Amino acid sequence: MKRSKSIADCGAPLLFIALLLVLWELIVRWGKVPEWILPGPLQILKTFGETLPMMLKHARVTIFECLVGFAAAVILAFIIALLMDELPLVRKALYPLLVTSQTVPIVSVAPLFIIWFGYGILPKILVVILVCFFPVVISLLGGLAAVDNDYLKLFRSMGASKMAIFRMVKLPLALPSFFSGLKISATYSVMGAVIGEWLGAKEGLGNYLTLSQRSFMVDRVFAAILAITILSLMLFAVVVIVERLVIPWHRLNE
Repeated sequence: MKRSKSIADCGAPLLFIALLLVLWELIVRWGKVPEWILPGPLQILKTFGETLPMMLKHARVTIFECLVGFAAAVILAFIIALLMDELPLVRKALYPLLVTSQTVPIVSVAPLFIIWFGYGILPKILVVILVCFFPVVISLLGGLAAVDNDYLKLFRSMGASKMAIFRMVKLPLALPSFFSGLKISATYSVMGAVIGEWLGAKEGLGNYLTLSQRSFMVDRVFAAILAITILSLMLFAVVVIVERLVIPWHRLNE
């Protein structure tokens, strides 16, 4: 029963996407839309295959930026969330700043990083940290705050230390929320790296996308978008797999 439900859950969106692609191809062919304006899915796949070696070279740089920035953002967010949960004064001081930081467009901040740190890899990593930090810290903070107070009282009545309560109660119960933030940030990491490369870089998928756009190679632009989408889905899938390994009981409860 569960297996058939899982197949249905996966099949429905795949079927919908397939129908959209077929409709797209038919509109391009029957409408005789020029390829330099809107190439069809088949042409995009052909271009994707032809330019794959070149895009893999650029993708290595983007993947490195994503992984380093994502890891740094998760570590920083984990520490800040714990401090905000443990110290109300820190929470009151930092929470408004965190929310305010999300009102600033990333495309207006990224050029500043390039001015300050040049066209190297550091500005791209900083952009990734900036876009990935907020979802993780907010989701973990919400998970820690949502822990049932009765559990905490029970462990305190048994003489458990703060560290023991955190390790055995708060952290396990907050992990589902934490992984929800991780899944969002995993896809954001690719977006952040591409934005950083798009605004100024010598390598990376964002740089490849910019060069294709300036050359009016629309099929290559779509091929780059496809590569970026695949990379985002791969990172999302990795987080999902880690989530199932770390908290298998959460999946069973669902």
